[in-house]
Amino acid sequence: MSYKSILVHVDRSRRTDARIALAARLAGDQQGYLIGAAVSGYVQQLYGASPMMMAAPIPEGELEACRAEAGRTLDNFEKVARAAGVDAIERRLSDDTAQYSIVLQARYADLVVVGQHDPDDSETGALRDLPEYAALQGGRPVLVVPYAGRFDRIDRHALVAWDGSRSAVRAVTDALPLLRRSGKVTLALFNPDRQYGVHGEQPGADIALFLARHGVNVEVLRQDTPPGLDVGNALLSLAADIDADLLVMGAYGHMRWREVLLGGVTRTVLQSMTLPVLMSH
Repeated sequence: MSYKSILVHVDRSRRTDARIALAARLAGDQQGYLIGAAVSGYVQQLYGASPMMMAAPIPEGELEACRAEAGRTLDNFEKVARAAGVDAIERRLSDDTAQYSIVLQARYADLVVVGQHDPDDSETGALRDLPEYAALQGGRPVLVVPYAGRFDRIDRHALVAWDGSRSAVRAVTDALPLLRRSGKVTLALFNPDRQYGVHGEQPGADIALFLARHGVNVEVLRQDTPPGLDVGNALLSLAADIDADLLVMGAYGHMRWREVLLGGVTRTVLQSMTLPVLMSH
């Protein structure tokens, strides 16, 4: 198993180049195609905040201007990708919203790479919930790249959050191409004694054996969260303590109309992440 089609969202945000560069390295490692997906934002302008009501009329030629701007982000994507040594690239431009466009295209990719929302970057304002929307609706693993920090590689030490749930199973399986390439993998179980019916006699042993059979260098680590510390923050604290460069976890939540309702751990990690996070739902 490998990622033969990697879809990366490109825009005008200040972290776009770093996101493209990381996706390009993954495409090179996996010998896959790198697909740059940009949106013109035309539909967002056309309908404003409500998909049921058109906004004020858009001046003539606005669509062409929007597409031209998106085309320039794709030119930059191609430049960064080729500088990273990736020639198998594809450009895609959509007039729809980033959320809808990425979710639709995710179904024909092996991995989706998006950026964490940066509250200090006005370019990401309309993309506040893109990572969680893509993870919950796209049906594919989503690699979220933080807006702060430098992440040249993610193949040294991976941290896997394991609780025996369906989402965790999906995340572990979807991350196999990365976990096999990682020098070390730590499988973390938080408060396993408080969970019933999801672990065997030795919590973590079964999934560790599964990973080992796939060639993953894995160690199991049991953790009990101290009073007052939630699992989300405990997970990020552990990632820092062991100097992990990738976090793999299930994405918990659902959609209610157009609203994203996230589980507590997922929400905490997406808000406070300090390393790239691969999520599956």
